[in-house]
Amino acid sequence: MAGKSGESVSISVPYRNLRKDVEVEMVSTKHQNDSASSSPLNRSDGAAVAKDCSLVTLVLSCTVAAGVQFGWALQLSLLTPYIQTLGISHAFSSFIWLCGPITGLVVQPCVGIWSDKCTSKYGRRRPFILVGSLMISIAVIIIGFSADIGYLLGDTKEHCSTFKGTRTRAAFVFIIGFWLLDLANNTVQGPARALLADLSGPDQRNTANAVFCLWMAIGNILGFSAGASGRWQEWFPFLTSTACCAACGNLKAAFLLAVVFLTICTLVTIYFAEEIPLASTRTSGLEHSKSNDSPGSVLVNLLTSLRQLPPDMHSVLIVMALTWLSWFPFFLFDTDWMGREVYHGNPTGDSLLVKLYGQGVREGAFGLLLNSVVLGFSSFLIEPMCQRMGARAVWALSNFTVFACMAGTAVISLMSLRDNSEGNEHILPNETTRTAAVIVFALLGFPLAITYSVPFSVTAEVTADSGGGQGLAIGVLNLAIMIVSIGAGPWDALFGGGNLPAFVLASVAAFAAGVIALRSLPTLSSSFKSTGFHIG
Repeated sequence: MAGKSGESVSISVPYRNLRKDVEVEMVSTKHQNDSASSSPLNRSDGAAVAKDCSLVTLVLSCTVAAGVQFGWALQLSLLTPYIQTLGISHAFSSFIWLCGPITGLVVQPCVGIWSDKCTSKYGRRRPFILVGSLMISIAVIIIGFSADIGYLLGDTKEHCSTFKGTRTRAAFVFIIGFWLLDLANNTVQGPARALLADLSGPDQRNTANAVFCLWMAIGNILGFSAGASGRWQEWFPFLTSTACCAACGNLKAAFLLAVVFLTICTLVTIYFAEEIPLASTRTSGLEHSKSNDSPGSVLVNLLTSLRQLPPDMHSVLIVMALTWLSWFPFFLFDTDWMGREVYHGNPTGDSLLVKLYGQGVREGAFGLLLNSVVLGFSSFLIEPMCQRMGARAVWALSNFTVFACMAGTAVISLMSLRDNSEGNEHILPNETTRTAAVIVFALLGFPLAITYSVPFSVTAEVTADSGGGQGLAIGVLNLAIMIVSIGAGPWDALFGGGNLPAFVLASVAAFAAGVIALRSLPTLSSSFKSTGFHIG
């Protein structure tokens, strides 16, 4: 990495254990680290300007985080249930979510590098935030109207209330929109964090991160609240159609609301974040690295670096992979589990089963709302816990908590099955079962807060002398999610298409991660600096 800010803004990350001629460019390192390497502002002559900005400016400059997170919360709440109304099988749905780790693996670091070198008169980060937000809006509209578009393209003319088969064209349109949405999310997130690092002075790093996380929490709460209502189609009845019934109309209206909210948040960010353009006259030193900026080069560099990591990183990456193996089934199937296993509904069944399933999905979205509240409060506890117990023990504790909660889903499923025993079919689960399910959702907010910060802080410390920990951690995280995405569908189908097998696998992975964390992670210092992180 260049020692002077004017010489290069690319993130060339040398490793102690790498050959001298091997470097990995991972701009995500800069974006996630709150170290002194964060980009300063630059005057028009290219000189660095290090100064604090007002708290009001920091708060208003990262409102886009709330807009993006609002849409992400709706994704988690509504998309897996909606997929099945188009006739896409439950087991196949995990493959669709592959777009997240794939785009995160390649798009985030590439966008980071490109935004570092952007010489637009509007600044380095804002053009990417604006373009990414426009892409999100387009993708959300495509997803919401996928059933109607499929109808126009030749899907069945039978009313959606009676047709239970596969709507191939609608499903294809949905997948295009969904992949575009994740690509757009990854386009916005990196520059949004980097913008905050650019604007904040050396003494504002923790404040800036706290503000960003606060907006993420607000977006989560509003998004999960929108997903839990389940009545948007009643307030906007004109959004339903022959191809788009209640569940589709609800999702369509909620996503249109997300577009409006994101637009407002993006405009506020662009207006109040006063970036000073990077001087084009100072970019001559960047020319040498242009050949390394392509998505293929970034991926090859990542895979190359995995073979030559510092020794302690091996254990860190194993625990990280197992940690995310335990989380991904919950992200994918949370509200669907509530609709199927707890409420015993079916999105493609008769009207009563569809109604039960919808009630379960709304209850699951409410549980995710509580999860976000618990996550927000837990974030304030992580730093003192790490200072008292050590980051290794805290990370292990989070995995054991996930193990207990995932195991609890099996008990809750059996309780609900008893409620739905012969002679009592298609009734709502009793209050105890429903309360237990919501409590599990809420409790998972505690380990999730740890997962969003501690692993990346641990990685930063382990690689402090060699650099690049954050970028590699993000890359391995996405590789781990890709593996579980590929395996979740066949595993799910092998055991009858329910969610419980995936949750059992998650429980086993969480327990293994906790044990390996205690036994194999290196001893770390008691100091802790939260980096904050989000997968989207």
